[in-house]
Amino acid sequence: MTAQQSPQTEAQPRFDRAAHERSRPDLLEEVLANSSTQVLVIHRDGAPLDGDRLHLRRLSALPRLPHAPEFAFLGRVGAAAVVAAVYPVEAELDSLADGAAWATVRTHGATLDASDAELLVTAVSLGAWLLDSAFCPRCGARTEVVQAGWARHCGNCGREHFPRTDPAVIMTVTSAEDPDLLLLGSNALWGPPRYSCFAGFVEAGESLESAVRRELAEEAGVEIVDEHYRWSQAWPYPRSLMLGFEARAASGSVARPDGDEIVDVRWFTRREIADALERGTTWDASEPPADPEALQLPGPASIAYRLIADWCRRG
Repeated sequence: MTAQQSPQTEAQPRFDRAAHERSRPDLLEEVLANSSTQVLVIHRDGAPLDGDRLHLRRLSALPRLPHAPEFAFLGRVGAAAVVAAVYPVEAELDSLADGAAWATVRTHGATLDASDAELLVTAVSLGAWLLDSAFCPRCGARTEVVQAGWARHCGNCGREHFPRTDPAVIMTVTSAEDPDLLLLGSNALWGPPRYSCFAGFVEAGESLESAVRRELAEEAGVEIVDEHYRWSQAWPYPRSLMLGFEARAASGSVARPDGDEIVDVRWFTRREIADALERGTTWDASEPPADPEALQLPGPASIAYRLIADWCRRG
């Protein structure tokens, strides 16, 4: 995660992926048999919360449900192993939460400390792949989980399969004539007054820079110059690696929505963006906005929010 996270304190041990341990054949069985192992319950895109930290349990404290979880070794926090217990969507959320609050990447990704945020994104991303990839895409046979949850082996055709990550570009666009204007778009699924950065998946054989230019031409009708990379963010919706860019519209370029995916595009002033940030009118705010017609920006857990806020503050 890169967006607006709480700082990691020195007293809190950091999450370590401990990737070098995954090749041990019996690693998962060993850590599940260890009483010090901590378990993070995962259901869809969320996990239980204890105050402002993820709620890690002992294996013995997991609920007994008709739906058995998939287990995966996530890494270590301090000396203790951390394992994801990934439950299918059919599992009852109330039983899994066990009275705890529930945190998703969208709702709590910005308020968790950096270590917990990475742990949650990792568990949600890996968990979705484990549930969705039980069968070999080459021959259709059921696969076996190996490498402590980080790969699947097909005993029928011999292929090994790994968690998939799809690269996607996301970008802010400033005006060629006025650097205090930012172009944002409103997706057909949201509609105004929700506006965000333009984004799209990288196509086969395409460079990141080419994807930025293509997406802006397709969605907003804008030619750009001076595109450059800023940050990245793992985003498990469904399995994206968001690669953030900034760009400047070419002189004389006229913005227009494609009318399909994007229903409106608009140049916002730095003052309008600053006012929206100050109001906190984001899509995932706990309270509805006082003015339903006021500009709403993406939530602070997203790289879109960080790109927009960073542009605004540099003015």
